[in-house]
Amino acid sequence: MTIRVLLADDQTLVRAAFAMLVESARDMAVVGEAGTGREAVDLARRARPDLVVMDIRMPDVDGIEATRLIAADEELAGVKVLVLTTYDTDEYIVEALRAGASGFLVKDTRPAELLDAIRTVTAGESLLSPGPTARLIARLLSQTPASAPALSSGPECLSEREREVLVLVGRGLNNAEIAEALGLSPLTAKTHVSRIMGKLGARDRAQLVIVAYESGMVTPGSVREG
Repeated sequence: MTIRVLLADDQTLVRAAFAMLVESARDMAVVGEAGTGREAVDLARRARPDLVVMDIRMPDVDGIEATRLIAADEELAGVKVLVLTTYDTDEYIVEALRAGASGFLVKDTRPAELLDAIRTVTAGESLLSPGPTARLIARLLSQTPASAPALSSGPECLSEREREVLVLVGRGLNNAEIAEALGLSPLTAKTHVSRIMGKLGARDRAQLVIVAYESGMVTPGSVREG
């Protein structure tokens, strides 16, 4: 399956570099490029990409608001957003995740890591990268006033095993790592994650991570060092 990617960044050279990289992957294709957040939303509605690589700082409508508009559009329910950030704009990461982004990456990431991030977020397998980035997310979530996603239910509806899985999702573990930590098969771990999303009415793992932090099930000090 070819992953259809929309690139949104106000810098033409950056978009061109990303486009060349994405097109070099056999399983990806660029279906559009946007220079503003408003263009990104309009193109998403026309091109229906699998994933939008979204810069945060853009003119007209910024990446956070563009992400919110895409996430709120029922006709774009299958579109994932992967936000771009730099270390001087890290305070916006949590806002982007709450707006509906399914993941994020830093602009100085290596080319192969960008491609892997696109595949990972499209598959819905992971949100947080290990190490300093995950700890940064934990700190920002702990400092930001609660504004959890509007879900159909809370963690109290989960079974004990599902709560254990939710905690590990919040700590940044992917399905294979969750399976290893709990002595499960990867398929069983994936099934638990899917059931948790169904019970909570969560769109993706990004919302699960926010719920895990804002319900107090995960704290900054418990994030894996990676």
